[in-house]
Amino acid sequence: MDCVNPPSYRNDTVLPLPVDVSADAIAVDAACSGNPGMMEYRGIDLATGQQVFHYGPVYGTNNIGEFLAIVHALALMEQRGLRKTVYSDSYNAILWVNKRKCKTKLERTPRTERLFEVIARAERWLNTHQYSAPVVKWETKKWGEIPADFGRKG
Repeated sequence: MDCVNPPSYRNDTVLPLPVDVSADAIAVDAACSGNPGMMEYRGIDLATGQQVFHYGPVYGTNNIGEFLAIVHALALMEQRGLRKTVYSDSYNAILWVNKRKCKTKLERTPRTERLFEVIARAERWLNTHQYSAPVVKWETKKWGEIPADFGRKG
């Protein structure tokens, strides 16, 4: 993807977004040093390029972070009365959100207890709220790295 910041045909964003990506959206991503390891996640507003939330680092897995990031975006939008698209590059996390259950294999230990409490809260939110925001798979091969990427890949 050729990145012009912003491209001349986009007046809805400051980011170099592909034409088929909505700027009225939040892109989410997680990063994990080791898996499991120290994990964090964040959400980026695609219209402004601003980080709208960040969580971590905590000991966990990348898939857990991706799942929590999507739920965080959905809950934040509901709280603010917004309806935007949520982009995630994690097929597993989108599946888990759709099933309203974090299907992690991470062992529950004293080290991970706090994270499991956050997961339970996210699952509870999914099971007690109806959301209408579309959760869309970010097509990395077609569009490049998701704008919320932490930029730490080797």
